[in-house]
Formats: sequence, C-alpha cells, structure tokens
Amino acid sequence: MKVAFVGKGGSGKTTLSALFCRSLALQTQPVMAFDADINQHLGLTLGLSSADAALIPPLGLEMDRIKDYLRGQNPRIRSTASMVKTTPPGQGSRLLRVTEDNPIYHYFSCQVNDIRLMVTGPLSQEDLGLKCYHSKVGAVELILNHLLDEPGEYVVVDMTAGADSFASGMFTKFDLTFVVVEPTLKSLSVYQQYQHYARDYQVPIAVIGNKIVTEDDLTFLRQQVGDALIGWITQSEYVRSLERGVFLPLHHLEAPNLETLRSMQHAVDRCEKDWEQFYQHTIAFHRKNAHAWANAATGEDLTEQIDPDYQFTDHLPRQAFPVS
Repeated sequence: MKVAFVGKGGSGKTTLSALFCRSLALQTQPVMAFDADINQHLGLTLGLSSADAALIPPLGLEMDRIKDYLRGQNPRIRSTASMVKTTPPGQGSRLLRVTEDNPIYHYFSCQVNDIRLMVTGPLSQEDLGLKCYHSKVGAVELILNHLLDEPGEYVVVDMTAGADSFASGMFTKFDLTFVVVEPTLKSLSVYQQYQHYARDYQVPIAVIGNKIVTEDDLTFLRQQVGDALIGWITQSEYVRSLERGVFLPLHHLEAPNLETLRSMQHAVDRCEKDWEQFYQHTIAFHRKNAHAWANAATGEDLTEQIDPDYQFTDHLPRQAFPVS
C-alpha cells in the first residue's frame, strides 16, 4: 500500500510518518519511506544522526540517474531529457518492487531501523530563485509511477506541508492519505483543501488528530471532520523527547497512542487497491502536463510516450487482484 502524510506546517506529520513506519517495521513488514518535504527531518525522526542523514544522496539532485534506469529500453522515450516527472511506464520500461535490490535503491537509499529511506533533498544554492520544490518532489512521483507494491508492503511518503502536492499528480498516487490535524481552524483548513481538491479523483482521506490535550479538542475535531477522524495522538512525553533527539524504543510510546498507530494500519489494510485507476490517473496527468508545459520544454509531443498497447496490470502479482 502507498500512504501519504500531509498537514499544515508544524502539525506533526513528519513525526506521525516516522512513528507509523517504525510500528510497521517492528512487525517485520517491508517499509519504504520517502522524505518529500522541503524540511528534511524524516531521517532524524526515524533515528538517524544528523551526520548520517546528510550522507543520503538526494533524489532531486540526480534525476537523470533515475530516468536512465526507469526508461530502460522503452522506445517511446527518445532521451533522458524527454522523460519528465509524469512519464508513465510502457513496454521496455523498468518497474520497481519494494523488496528488490536495484541500482536506484543501492545508490539513493539508506536502511534505518529496518526501513528503507530515500530523500528528495533540499533546494540547492543553484536552485534559489530559479526552481520551486516540485522540481525535487518530481523524483518521487516518477518512482511511484513505476513502483509495484504487493500486499503486506508499505510505501510511506512524508509530503510537503499544506496542499502543495496538488500542484502535481502526486496526490493520486496513494491508497490512503493521512491528514494530520491539530485542533485549530488553521490546521483544519488543509484538510478542507484536500477534501475539496481530491473529491473528483476518488482519493481516500483519513484524519489523524495530533497534540490532543482535552476532551474539548476531540469534540472540536469530531464536529469539524466527522467520521474522517480515525484516531488521535495525545500530548506525548515520548514525542517531546523524540523532538529533543532522545530516541527510545517504540514500546515506550503511551498506550493510547500505540493504539492509534494500530488503527492507522488497520485503515490502510482495509483499502482496496485499484491499479487500473492508478494507471489511468498517471496517463491523465501526463497528458495535462505535456500540454501545459512539458511539450514546450522538451520540444517534443510527450503524449506519444503513452503506449496504447501497454497493460500495466500485466506486471502485477496475482495476489494484487482483484482491483476495485
């Protein structure tokens, strides 16, 4: 399953992403995590030192390496330069699997507490004033376009703050999106934006309350989001210690908060994966980007990269069916 964590800046989505990944990994579930936030803190929250986190090669700085591998022998992709973040796989493309080893994982990933972590990286000095952060996040989108996850495998993406992911097709890549919400109107505005933008794309959304102190906090969230609220994290001494760099075993997390992590996993596992919808969304956003900017940027008609005879579902394991 592919899972996203979004929320207002400071809502705690990176902390929740890390706790969720660690909870899965303790059950020996295969977990792949991406730090796709401009503030690159997921590695630290998973338990890496600052020095080790700084050694992970950023995906966003070496897009050509990713494109060269994924392009494979696909004749519809004429060059690395003509491959963009929305390019779908076709005949001859290389697909990725969560538990395999391949040159992309070997070069870009780091193992931390049984979690495979990759990072987009921050904006470089050369990017300032020239590029937005979506140029970095495009590396994750391209990988997700080519990634086959099987039952019992989890791909977790800590997204950019706010509703920025709607500037691309990234928001359609996930089987479930967790919106982390504090009991404030400002924090709730991100959930409301997600709900509004995603409603035409059948994107499943669940709300996790964070920094819950009183029963009034819960009442407020229930009034605002209703049944979308599936769990909450109370004011936590464990999390406060984690934010100060004190990394304790997960069983030290407060019992109600551990129960919320279990509820989150249960919500993900209940989702019905629709691979055909996933691929059709990929094609639709590729057409949209091609017409909006990519054709002009590359000097090619990139809609020709869409292979009408390619059946994405032919590459799925039998246990990945049925689709919804």
